[in-house]
Amino acid sequence: QVQLVESGGGLVQPGGSLRLSCAASGNIFSIYAMGWYRQAPGKQRELVAAITSSSSTNYADSVKGRFTISRDNAKNTVYLQMNSLKPEDTAVYYCNGDRVITAGGYFLSQVWGQGTQVTVSS
Repeated sequence: QVQLVESGGGLVQPGGSLRLSCAASGNIFSIYAMGWYRQAPGKQRELVAAITSSSSTNYADSVKGRFTISRDNAKNTVYLQMNSLKPEDTAVYYCNGDRVITAGGYFLSQVWGQGTQVTVSS
């Protein structure tokens, strides 16, 4: 069984910073891409940033220049450094694993974490 566990959310003032972490556990052989999505109340879940195993990255326009995604392939861990946070960044942030292959040869198209709340407010 593959699980993604997020940490690092919380309450921060506008202009502040937070660092999210997501560790994948289980009998994992490879994960093609890991990423972060967010969902604000009343809105659809949206991609924030993603990174492939070869370190290609993709960011939502709304976070470019403020957020940085990174990944430790050896630890199957992905990070999201969030700077210059704005109230509109408030949401539940979900970690995602895209195209996961287990050591037993099973293919999982998508794996999701349970989510971590980020609140930006004064």
